[in-house]
Amino acid sequence: MNNTRVIPARLFGHKASGGKVEIMIERLLNDRQVLAMVKASRAPKIDSFITLENGDKAQIISKENGFYTLDFVTDSLIDLLDNVGHIPLPPYIERSDEQADLERYQTVFADRDGAVAAPTAGLHFDDELLSSLKEKGIEHCFVTLHVGAGTYQPVKADKITDHKMHSEYFEIDQSSVDQINQTKDNGGRIIAVGTTAVRSMESAAKSGQLKATKEETDIFIYPGYEFKVVDMMITNFHLPKSSLLMLVSAFIGREKMMEIYRHAIDKQYRFFSYGDAMLLEKHDDK
Repeated sequence: MNNTRVIPARLFGHKASGGKVEIMIERLLNDRQVLAMVKASRAPKIDSFITLENGDKAQIISKENGFYTLDFVTDSLIDLLDNVGHIPLPPYIERSDEQADLERYQTVFADRDGAVAAPTAGLHFDDELLSSLKEKGIEHCFVTLHVGAGTYQPVKADKITDHKMHSEYFEIDQSSVDQINQTKDNGGRIIAVGTTAVRSMESAAKSGQLKATKEETDIFIYPGYEFKVVDMMITNFHLPKSSLLMLVSAFIGREKMMEIYRHAIDKQYRFFSYGDAMLLEKHDDK
């Protein structure tokens, strides 16, 4: 399971000129600085300040590849975000965030600040279900992948091999590695809760052996990929032309995937972040 916590990454403020500004944090860099997209009628200047809704300020440090580095004048960036930030709902949810989203768009096991989108397969689990699984002998462990806004970007390249994935920070500690390897050695199966857990474990096993890892990953899993760790996965129903849909196709085969999605549409299942989930078993013959 991915234990990342969604931060209230959407902020509103104004420039010294009074012009309105919207900040969408892509990732936390340290205790004060972030990488973010900034929307304004005119691009803010380097070294200028943005004043937030509560009066706190953020300084523009630099800009590269469309992203700004911002330095927040605060003793606790997380506290600031919790006080004035908004939950960054997916772009296909066409409404403003609500107070209820602070809980609904967060897994019960989230405790590592850094995501700007929820690992949505984990939203189906509550404490009662986790306890029930443990009573049945189904253990769980955690990985961390801080989901970035790029998770919603469609694949636009004519050839999927030309598509460049966004980079995200992930880590898996030695305790989780040992638990996963022991389960494998005992003939058990590894069930990934969500595509982010899949990408974390497969990234940590790129050498062929699962290892404790802390690094960036831009792994792009599409048909033809040979899975090294994951045997089953729980995932929601994804957007068309998305890299997540291609991961599912790689895992169970295109024909099976199309069959499942036809069934879901026919039965009016709910799609996307707040939607339904499915349990998939890896097919070796794709």
